[in-house]
Amino acid sequence: MAAAGELAGSFQDEVTCSVCLEYFTEPVTIECGHNFCRACISQCWGESEPNFPCPQCREPAQQRHLRPNRQLGNVVQLVKRLRLQAVPEPEGGRVCERHQEALKLFCQEDQTPICVICRESRAHRAHTALPIEEAAQEYREQILSRLQRLREEREELQGLKSDWDKESERLLRQTEVERQLVVSEVEQLRQFLPEQERLLLARLGELDEEIRKRREENSTQLCEEISRLSALITELEGKCQQPAHEFLQGVRSAVSRGKEATSPHPVPKSPQLEKRIQDFAQENNLQGAVTRFLVDVTLDPDAANPILVLSEDRKRVRCGETHQDLPDNPERFDTYPEVLGAEGFPGGRRYWEVEVGDKPDWMLGVCRESVSRKGKSSNSPENGYWTLRLRDGEYKALTSPWTRLPMSVRPSQVGIFLDYEAGEVSFYNVTDRSQLFTFTDTFSRTLRPYFYPGVRAGGKNAAPLIISPVPAQAGGNLCP
Repeated sequence: MAAAGELAGSFQDEVTCSVCLEYFTEPVTIECGHNFCRACISQCWGESEPNFPCPQCREPAQQRHLRPNRQLGNVVQLVKRLRLQAVPEPEGGRVCERHQEALKLFCQEDQTPICVICRESRAHRAHTALPIEEAAQEYREQILSRLQRLREEREELQGLKSDWDKESERLLRQTEVERQLVVSEVEQLRQFLPEQERLLLARLGELDEEIRKRREENSTQLCEEISRLSALITELEGKCQQPAHEFLQGVRSAVSRGKEATSPHPVPKSPQLEKRIQDFAQENNLQGAVTRFLVDVTLDPDAANPILVLSEDRKRVRCGETHQDLPDNPERFDTYPEVLGAEGFPGGRRYWEVEVGDKPDWMLGVCRESVSRKGKSSNSPENGYWTLRLRDGEYKALTSPWTRLPMSVRPSQVGIFLDYEAGEVSFYNVTDRSQLFTFTDTFSRTLRPYFYPGVRAGGKNAAPLIISPVPAQAGGNLCP
């Protein structure tokens, strides 16, 4: 077998065309005696040259006379067969089909393994060729780099899916809070609003369904993209484990698919659904029922801070410019511009309305009759105050800690509803007939209306708080 290989190597130069550097194909002989492939010599000579130089010895030929050399063609076939028998099987079992040489190079342009003879041939001479292991390493690095990005994208999508789930749960918790408020208020006023309960709960059910539908749609889409990326990652990880020759089969396609980007996804926010929930809280018109419990509230002059100015009918209060000379009786507030209603409520349901207009600073609500009137105190349920305040452009329920209240429509008139037995103090925006906030607590002492018109602030807050009058036919619905 070794002798056959040496013999084949000795003959190889003799059966190789000097033009294409490959085995003769249809060998022909010209006048000088040199041999070429018929196609190669025809292409070298062209059509219009007067002389026909030999590509090898440059001796001019007087005519284009090509003599077929069949014996040389037979020798070419014998040499091919000898080399096929002589060349040992290279590692990986791959040899060039044309030259029976080991495939040691990789053509970048044609994306195919080639041998060293192919490299010098006309088909690959102008191409970039790398050692096959070097080419495999280069493409392997490209895929590994893309694999890292794909894993990061998959992780981002998984995080986005988790965020969508959390956002949906947050929205569902909001609807659950609204549901509890609706059920509680309707239970208290069932004799007035049996149909209203059904309608409001149906609307909340529709919101629940839409939230779940949105979550399912986003979850399905994200799961599909995560699954697609996982499959692609698995495929490319498997690709990188293949031997060089097998790995380079379709490697450009693998690299291209690895560069596929996922479509951008929005952050997990649902402003439209959140607005609909907020609108729901503002639009459910339970205020019309609570006005049936209207009471005629007036101000208690003995409780008013000396800087406050009360109207003669005790329906208006504003902050004056100087302290009045008033007796420092135990009932009087002496630190802040505060005043209470003259009426005390040891039980039952009561409702009254206060006009706040455009005042930038005010506070309203109820407090225990027994609160301290002297020195500084903090308005909180723990200290016996259940109040709502506007200050620095922000509406807050003075819970512990304070609760900021979103306000789509600025209230010019505020309604306060006390349900003593239920332990609730609710505030309403009379302007758009929406509920602002509800305190829930347990009452055991007499409660009184509370008013804080705020300091004058250089005249910017000089307007009074005005208790709305009760019509002669008490119990009528004052909502427009």
